[in-house]
Amino acid sequence: MPTSVRLDSKSEAIVRRIARKSGRTKSEIIREAIAALADEAVAGPQRSLSVFEAMADLIGIARGGPRDLAQRADEAFRVALSRRGRR
Repeated sequence: MPTSVRLDSKSEAIVRRIARKSGRTKSEIIREAIAALADEAVAGPQRSLSVFEAMADLIGIARGGPRDLAQRADEAFRVALSRRGRR
């Protein structure tokens, strides 16, 4: 059933960008957004992950580098900036 929706320019740009990047139509994007809102209304808002939870699978996977880097990060940052400035 055809339905007309009026969007402000910012919302239109967002929908257009998502559609272009995902290869879907603007109508599909709007339908999926409505379905997601309906799901949230029924199930309630989902708890968002903490930063640690979001990165948990990445923590501890790196090898190498100085072991005390976190303790002297400001020094390492200054050195990196000075090297960059010399280029």
